[in-house]
Amino acid sequence: MQVHRVSRQYVIRKLLIMIPSLLGISIVLFALLAMAPGDPFDELATNPAVPPEVRAALRAKFGLDDPIWMRYWHWLFALLQGDWGFSFVSRMDVSTLIMQRLPVTLVVIGASQILAILIAIPVGVLAATRPYSLFDQIANTFAFIGFSLPTFFTGLVLILIFSIQLDWLPFVYRADITATGWAFYWEHIKQSIMPVTVLGLFQGAALVRFVRSSVLDVIRLDYVTTARSKGIGERKVITRHVVRTALIPVVTLVALQMPIVFSGAIVTEQIFRVPGIGSLLITSMLSNDTPVVMGVTFVSACLVVIFNLIADILYGWLDPRIAFR
Repeated sequence: MQVHRVSRQYVIRKLLIMIPSLLGISIVLFALLAMAPGDPFDELATNPAVPPEVRAALRAKFGLDDPIWMRYWHWLFALLQGDWGFSFVSRMDVSTLIMQRLPVTLVVIGASQILAILIAIPVGVLAATRPYSLFDQIANTFAFIGFSLPTFFTGLVLILIFSIQLDWLPFVYRADITATGWAFYWEHIKQSIMPVTVLGLFQGAALVRFVRSSVLDVIRLDYVTTARSKGIGERKVITRHVVRTALIPVVTLVALQMPIVFSGAIVTEQIFRVPGIGSLLITSMLSNDTPVVMGVTFVSACLVVIFNLIADILYGWLDPRIAFR
């Protein structure tokens, strides 16, 4: 009972720490976007059909000529009320745009992270328990190749092989699938295989090296030697005593790599035309749609902070010696 109470206090304290962190992130993002060149109404300035007084009225309505601090205060106050702003290009609320795209991105990123972990943990553990063996050398070689190749290159290779040559998988993600029942889910799975594989292999390759190194560090500790001297089987020693402790720095790495995962997802979504927030961010930047750019980048920052909180909570589950204080 005491553990649950302390854990709850720990989570509440972490959530309270998130508030100034997200506030500082929003200030930096808003200031950078406000000072960046370009304007949402640049096209109106060059359009002779729009009178100057209409342009001035629109700028005054959206507060584009106000000082930066005043614009930020209005944005923050509206955000706390659930108003994320209005897209000048799509002519709809920013929150609606993001909620239309966010589930797709979360599914692709989540599935790729699961794939990366499913590859990294068994391969890294086996490589660490058989150091410098043939399996270890092969695993290291593929790991180096995996995280050395950029995601756009891997994506193009998969398109050439599985879409153009073999014609097995579609290389353009379609959101308007008309199939029903199991065919609907199967079509979504087929078009998600290559984006998930590209991101999963890239992250998994880096994690394999880190899991191997972490297991090698733990496997030499005294308590592991003591467990072996008590007659516990090697497999039980590895699974119960080594892997759980070795996964603590791996969880840290997964949480810290979330910004890299999101950046990789932006590139991957562009290659496979996935309608996620990455492709929304690119199109909004090209069209100077500042409210959407601000909304997408702030949502990405919130997700990164949340993933770090989840990593902090997982520490105590992986190693009971860590106290939530």
